[in-house]
Amino acid sequence: MQKKAFEAVVVHTGSPAIIECELIVVPVFKGETTETSFFAELDAATGGQIGQAMLRREFRPNGKDCFITPVTSDAWRARRVALVGVGSNDQMAWRPAAAKIVLTARSSRIRQVGFMVRGEVDGSSFAQAITEGMLFGSFDDRRYKTGDRSDDPHAEEISLNVLCGESTETSVAEGVRRGVAIGTSVNIARELSNEPPNLLTPTVFAERANTIVSAQGVEVEVLDEAAIEGLGMGMILGVAQGSVEPPRLVVMKHNPTDAANHPVLALVGKGVTFDTGGISIKPSADMDQMKHDMGGGAAVVGAMRAIGELQLPVRVIGIVPMVENMPGGKAIRPGDVLVSGCGKTVEVLNTDAEGRLILGDALWYARQLGATHLVDVATLTGSCVIALGKAASGLFGQPEDWVRTIERAANSGGERVWQLPLYDEYTDQLKSEIADLANIGGRAAGACTAAAFLRAFAEGVPWAHVDVAGTAWLEKSKPGAVKGATGVMVSTLTELASMSKEWSLESSSPEV
Repeated sequence: MQKKAFEAVVVHTGSPAIIECELIVVPVFKGETTETSFFAELDAATGGQIGQAMLRREFRPNGKDCFITPVTSDAWRARRVALVGVGSNDQMAWRPAAAKIVLTARSSRIRQVGFMVRGEVDGSSFAQAITEGMLFGSFDDRRYKTGDRSDDPHAEEISLNVLCGESTETSVAEGVRRGVAIGTSVNIARELSNEPPNLLTPTVFAERANTIVSAQGVEVEVLDEAAIEGLGMGMILGVAQGSVEPPRLVVMKHNPTDAANHPVLALVGKGVTFDTGGISIKPSADMDQMKHDMGGGAAVVGAMRAIGELQLPVRVIGIVPMVENMPGGKAIRPGDVLVSGCGKTVEVLNTDAEGRLILGDALWYARQLGATHLVDVATLTGSCVIALGKAASGLFGQPEDWVRTIERAANSGGERVWQLPLYDEYTDQLKSEIADLANIGGRAAGACTAAAFLRAFAEGVPWAHVDVAGTAWLEKSKPGAVKGATGVMVSTLTELASMSKEWSLESSSPEV
C-alpha cells in the first residue's frame, strides 16, 4: 500500500479493512442496492449491525441519513463504520455529505477519519468534492475564544480510500490536491468574513489579501486613497469619505508563463468591511452581521489564492475595492452626484446602495487593465434574499452563453446559482433627472435594477454579476455547515478559471 500526503489528506489504495482510523465513512448512493459482496463484507465486520439498520430502515441512502456502528471484526483496523447517504450521484450532494460527517466526527471527538472513494463516479471529481467537503466540515473559527483549547475536537488526519471503477491513485490524488487548494481557500474566505470590523478595516483587509495571495505567486498592487483619486474613481472615494478609515483598491494578477494573452478573466468582489448604510442608516437589528458585507471580496481573495496555488493556465485579475460605509460628517448624502472613473455621473438617492458604486468603478478599472471577461460577486441586495432565500445566489449577465458558463462552473463547484432577468425596463428605473444614472430604481425588482446599474460599467465585455446576499452568511448552523460566513463563490470562481479552454473563444460580444 502506498501513501501520498497532501497536507492533512492521505490517499490509500487497497482493502478498506487495512486502513487504520477511528471512523471509516462509506458513501451510499440513492437507489443503490446494498445486496452486494462489498456490503456483505461490511455487515460481517460490524457483527450484522449494518444489515439490521437496513432492515429496520434506520438508514436510507437518500442524502440525509447517517448510521454509525462499531467494528467488531479483528481483521479491520477501523474502530467504527459510518454509512452516509449522498443522495443523487452528483457533486451538489457530495460536499455537504462529507462536511456533515466531519462535523459528526468532531462532536464525538474522533480525530482520524477515512472516506471511501467508491461507486460509479469519476474518482478525481469525487475525491475533490469529498476533500473540499471534509475541509469545510473541519472549519472551526475560535480565534477570539479564550480559555483552555486543549480538548477542541479537530480531525488530525483525513484519509481517502480508492475503490471506484478504473480510477487510479494518481487521478484521485490530483482530485485531492485540487480539493485541498479550494477547500483551504474557502475556509480562509470564511475567516476573513467572520473577522470583527474593528480588526478588519480596509487597510488591514488589503494587507491580509496581499499576504494570502502573494504566498501563492500572485502579483499584488494595493492602491491607496491618493492613487484611487488619481484614477478618478469618484464612486469609491464617495462611499469611503464618511469614514475615518481610508479606502483601498487591491489588484491581484495571476500571470502564468504558459497562458495565452487571451482571455483575461477579471474577478471583482465587493469589499465593504462594515456597512452602516451611511446617512440612509440601517435598522439596528442584525447590523452586526454587516461585517460580512465584504464577503464578495473575500471570495475573490480566496479564489485568487486557489488559482495561484493550482497554477491554472489562464490570466486572471482579481480586484477588490475596500471601504467602510459610515455616516460621518463628511459622508455622502442622498441627492449628491458622484463622478465615476469612466466619467459617468451617478445621483445618490440612497447611501445604503453603496456596493454597486464601488463595484462600478472596479469593473471599469478591470476593463482598463485588459479584462476580456468579467465576473463580480457581492452581498448586494436584500431583494435577492427575498427572491431566492438562502438556497441560491442570484445570477445576471451578458451574453447568454457567458451566463451558461457561470452556471456550469457553479455546478462543478457545488454551489447553486439561479439566473434572474435583465430587461430594459430595469435600466429605465435608474433614470435620473440630473445625472446619467441614479443608484437605485425604487423598491420594485431591486436585485434586477442593481444588476442593471452594474451592467452600465461592464459595457460591451462579457460580464456576470452574482448576488450572494442570501448565501454568504448562515444565521444558524445546519447539517454540514456552521453558523457564520460560508465562503460562497470561491469554488465557482476557481472552477471557472479551470474551464478557460471551454469558454476562451465564446462570449466574444454581448447580445444586442
